[in-house]
Amino acid sequence: MSKTQLNKKKIINDPVFGFINLQSEIVFDLLEHPFFQRLRRIKQLGLSFMVFPGANHTRFEHALGASHLMRQAINTLRIKGHQISDKEAEAVTIAILLHDIGHAPFSHVLENTLVNISHEEISLLIMQELNREFDGKLDLAIQIFTNNYKKQFLHQLVASQLDMDRLDYLSRDSFFTGVAEGTVGIERIIKMLNVYEDQLVVDVKGIYSIEKFLISRRLMYWQVYLHKTVVAAEFLLINVLKRARELILQGHELYATPTLSVFLNNNFNPEDFLNNIEVNGKQVLTWYTLLDDNDVLISIKEWQEHSDPVLSALARGLTNRKLLRIKLRDKPLSDTAQEKYLKRIQETIIPDPELAKYFLMTGVITNSAYNRHDENIYVLNKDQTIKELNQASDINLSALSKAVRKYFVCYPKELDI
Repeated sequence: MSKTQLNKKKIINDPVFGFINLQSEIVFDLLEHPFFQRLRRIKQLGLSFMVFPGANHTRFEHALGASHLMRQAINTLRIKGHQISDKEAEAVTIAILLHDIGHAPFSHVLENTLVNISHEEISLLIMQELNREFDGKLDLAIQIFTNNYKKQFLHQLVASQLDMDRLDYLSRDSFFTGVAEGTVGIERIIKMLNVYEDQLVVDVKGIYSIEKFLISRRLMYWQVYLHKTVVAAEFLLINVLKRARELILQGHELYATPTLSVFLNNNFNPEDFLNNIEVNGKQVLTWYTLLDDNDVLISIKEWQEHSDPVLSALARGLTNRKLLRIKLRDKPLSDTAQEKYLKRIQETIIPDPELAKYFLMTGVITNSAYNRHDENIYVLNKDQTIKELNQASDINLSALSKAVRKYFVCYPKELDI
């Protein structure tokens, strides 16, 4: 074995799962690639650190953890007699490793602000670009990622209601936020995985672990991902970037990093990414792989001193954690109520009725821990029959299947409404 090969056999100390072994040379090479290293500069939980100070972990760590769990799942399924070749094992590990490589800064918040394309679509485009660089070595990984491979259960390990992505982020986010409700028995869940007629299922002995997993997921959404202060911060970020883009369109001078400037000055659509159009000497996908949290935070920090009263006020609020007040409601805010808020904003914050709209944000948050209209979880009985989880469980899971909606309104605390 050459020295180069030995150097690619790495051990990584992960705070959640302990020591993670890298036993694939191509996985090591993908980790070293700038596209993947970018994930070190994108926080897993976006602005959640404003509520949970420890939530500074990144997409890089999450991708590593998910790939580690994938290897454990493969070992479990092999022990139970399911044929998974070394080539398939490596490919499905690559698929989960790269599943988040197309994420924009601050998670899903900017997908409809800076770019009008989902991170899943960009992840696939980046994987295809990497495949060209690696001379087709990612062909099988892409087939699995896009669910175009003959063994469907491999895709389900990457993307389903019981995939390695969810198992990692629940435990990792629980660990770094300190929210104990997210702790799940990952090791037992993985040991209970099985395959029935090419579908990923759970042995009946693991049903209680799955119930706990779904309940934990629901609680983590309310306590972390949809925490009302996090929502207020995210919508403040959206409005900061909207105002910045509007000022640029009006011809105002506005500092931004070169990478962020490209996305503020252009409204890219999916076709632009598919055609990989050239902008300022680089292709749009290249610009995207340079964009990270730093571009956004550095620019917003500078905008605090901008002459525009809206941009500077919103930027100061986000930078110094002077967030808008948020109230959760059972129903959407009526037009009459919105007018009342806007009038108070004009009296207290800024007189211009059009600019006042930047200080009022409304919307809806939705929580559904188990989507039975998506892809059900099935339980494998000892007699080799299967049941959908809701039928197999002795508790009522309908509350977890039902989408719960909460409406919100954000407004300046000075209004005191």
